[in-house]
Amino acid sequence: MGKLLIALLISGLAFGQAADPAKPASAAAAAAGRSPTNPVQATDSPAAATPADAPDPNPAVIPAGTKIPLSLAQAISTKNAREGDPVYASTTFPFVVNDRILVPAGTYIQGKISRVQHAGRSKQRAELLLHFTSMIYPSGYTVMLPASVENTPGADDNSVKDKEGTIQADKDTGKRIEDAAKGAAVGGTVGSIGGLAAGGVNGARYGGLAGLAGGVAWALLKHGPDVKLPVGTSIEMEIQRPISVDANRIQVARAAR
Repeated sequence: MGKLLIALLISGLAFGQAADPAKPASAAAAAAGRSPTNPVQATDSPAAATPADAPDPNPAVIPAGTKIPLSLAQAISTKNAREGDPVYASTTFPFVVNDRILVPAGTYIQGKISRVQHAGRSKQRAELLLHFTSMIYPSGYTVMLPASVENTPGADDNSVKDKEGTIQADKDTGKRIEDAAKGAAVGGTVGSIGGLAAGGVNGARYGGLAGLAGGVAWALLKHGPDVKLPVGTSIEMEIQRPISVDANRIQVARAAR
């Protein structure tokens, strides 16, 4: 009987020692947020991770080469314009990309005059170079621009001569010929009258020729026409490189209208 009790006591001690080490393992698993039967929880799954900033699937970008119609807000002329003078205009029609208005009608455009060449005698024609530097939405949101003049459909006597956007006065060859003819007629008449009074028929002949030559010279030495852009002149602006704009602030600008 004593031997049986001793054997039971030894078996109980052995069982207790075998069970105790399992408890710390269970406690450690619980502290780590895992169960012994399922050591990996759903929170550790990559599918549960959310990117902080998801990319915009449809970014708002005004492409290079975009042409936007403008209306000039002030008159400009090479007669009195100077390099560095400001230029003010506004868009006359909305520009849309992927069903989104990126430039609403009525957006303000600001620029400056980069070069002025005054009309001269003979072949030198008046020229005006201006660039657009900023775009101001009705809400006040401002975007910096690299833009130039592509065309001047609202100016009949001017044209754009190069890719830089230089506006040049048209040739006035026909007008000069007309003026030369008028000057010749007037000069010849005056010269003939003066020559007749001074030297008879021969004097009238020579006086008429001198007056004719003087009238032609006067007409041909006149300065050519200036580049003139009245208020409201239609100008086509071309964007020179892609412009990223904040679509949210554009929406605000549209609502403010």
